[in-house]
Amino acid sequence: MDTENPRAMPIQPVIPWNALPLFAGLDPADRAALEPLCRIRRYDKGETIFTEGEAADRIHFVTEGRVKIVKAAGSRDLILEILGPGEPVGAVAVYERRPFPASAITVEPSTLVSIPESPFFQLLEARPAMVRQLLAGLTMRLMMLNKRLADMTGSVEMRAARLFLTLAGRIGATRDPDRTFIPLPLSRQELADLIGTTLETTIRLMSRWQKDGVVLTERDGFILTDPAALREIAER
Repeated sequence: MDTENPRAMPIQPVIPWNALPLFAGLDPADRAALEPLCRIRRYDKGETIFTEGEAADRIHFVTEGRVKIVKAAGSRDLILEILGPGEPVGAVAVYERRPFPASAITVEPSTLVSIPESPFFQLLEARPAMVRQLLAGLTMRLMMLNKRLADMTGSVEMRAARLFLTLAGRIGATRDPDRTFIPLPLSRQELADLIGTTLETTIRLMSRWQKDGVVLTERDGFILTDPAALREIAER
């Protein structure tokens, strides 16, 4: 039984290197050195991986499922981003050796690879090529965070439009030339937390967009039926 994290169920580690862009380019020797440090854990929907303020003592990578990064903001939470397969979780905090600035919670059943911070950095000190690979990935993460912060400006409608366009670009699947499906069944509360507004405002906005045929809510996600209208809203 996993005594480090009783919320997670350990499974036999078979590291899916090709699913981890940060390490996909490592040579076999580097992978062999890193693999003993890796632990694969499976989480149910809604489980907490780490909480805001906890020591960042390990870096995580999503291999299956999706994870939301949640920041306490006064009386409500703000979802900073949603991470999917191949993306690191908490990497910047681990690299900077500071507490996690937000919590990580699974949006759906998920599997993550976790690497403890101290032995990981010891390994990096002995293998400069791995350092270069890691820095490239961390730079991309910082760029994504900066974009996310920029997207949180403007009206609620503008922020919502940018959110759906970003999700469409990252995980959207084109069903026909004018319709994009986002396979992420977010609740209205989760949308509100992502946009940074109230549940009531989100319900009104999504009801209007449903009626106008801009964004349709499905049981298993969303359909963007008018991306051009969303782009126009986002750029106001």
